[in-house]
Amino acid sequence: LLKTGPARQHAQMKLVEAVLEYIQGMSVVKAYGLDKDSGQAVQKTVDESCEKALGLEHSVAPWMGLRQITVRVFAVALAVCALVLYSGGSLPLTRCLLMLVASFMLYAELESAGNMADNLQMLGASMDKANSIDDTPVMDIDGAELRPEDASVRFEDVSFSYGERIILDHVSLTVPAGSTTAVVGPSGGGKTTLCNLIARFWDVQGGRITVGGHDVREYKLDSLMKNISMVFQSVYLFNDTVENNIKFGRPDATHEQVVAAAKAACCHDFIMALPDGYDTVLGEGGGSLSGGEKQRISIARAMLKDAPIVILDEATASVDPENEAELQAAISSLTKGKTLILIAHRLKTVRNADQILVLNGGHIVQRGTHEELIAQPGLYADFVHVRAKANSWKLEA
Repeated sequence: LLKTGPARQHAQMKLVEAVLEYIQGMSVVKAYGLDKDSGQAVQKTVDESCEKALGLEHSVAPWMGLRQITVRVFAVALAVCALVLYSGGSLPLTRCLLMLVASFMLYAELESAGNMADNLQMLGASMDKANSIDDTPVMDIDGAELRPEDASVRFEDVSFSYGERIILDHVSLTVPAGSTTAVVGPSGGGKTTLCNLIARFWDVQGGRITVGGHDVREYKLDSLMKNISMVFQSVYLFNDTVENNIKFGRPDATHEQVVAAAKAACCHDFIMALPDGYDTVLGEGGGSLSGGEKQRISIARAMLKDAPIVILDEATASVDPENEAELQAAISSLTKGKTLILIAHRLKTVRNADQILVLNGGHIVQRGTHEELIAQPGLYADFVHVRAKANSWKLEA
């Protein structure tokens, strides 16, 4: 039982993972005609889970049988002893009846306790997993409620890696308060990680990051996030109403303020077309909306929060071309007078930035304005030229 209990629990965990992966990746599986292969993989985990469950039952069956036989033998022996003593006149009738009832009640409880003991090893394996999660250090446990001096952001010799893979290597930069900084570079270069470190989704492994003159590790997480609005490339919406999803930016906002933010983010019209308007309950992850619609609701959420620092991670990547101009104007209104850090690949998004940082291989290889960078050979100029060439492609009949 010491071995089979945890093994069965691990097999159950693998089964849940396999089934969830199969369901969530169903569209990819069907698109590539891998229904049979994926089904076999799930069936394999089902068979393994059954094997471990049967192994657990086989390991405890002898002990369960022995325990039940012992309990029943002693219960019958107690009952027989009570009857024999009563027949001999040495035990009153009332006490004989009491012993007969007790023989069944007492040993029934012992049998129940024994059955529960069989589950202790599985419970122990689950508790070990829960304790390992509970033991994860809380990052802001020693933080304080701080008020930043301004909305500036500064990286001082920052290093960060995922395991052995170095993402940022001794990066230093300054984003002045009220300015716009664009971060560009090839995929996997560390752009999103750089922004996530500002919000302290992870802690730096070297150097420090300051927001308003204070190290982000000195803030309580709530006091830090009051100053930052983020729009992610991958948007997640909760299984709640549209209005409540937008209100995540400011829970105490009025309906009128929610509508104003939705209009500014160009999502009011499609929200009103939903069955219950702003009271429509979205599916888990916002599955009932398109990618562009989810992204616009996320932008409305950030607009409603109205924080002094705004981080946009490819915020217009999934927006329809006909809505992009309006959305760019809305973002300009949102970020007016604020510190803006944006990750983008579209030239029109980054060319008006106060500074552009080109991130590649964990290093800032270029920095400057659009005019300065386009005039010098390097990754940014190559990026602009490739983008211009791509935009000039035409399909000919």
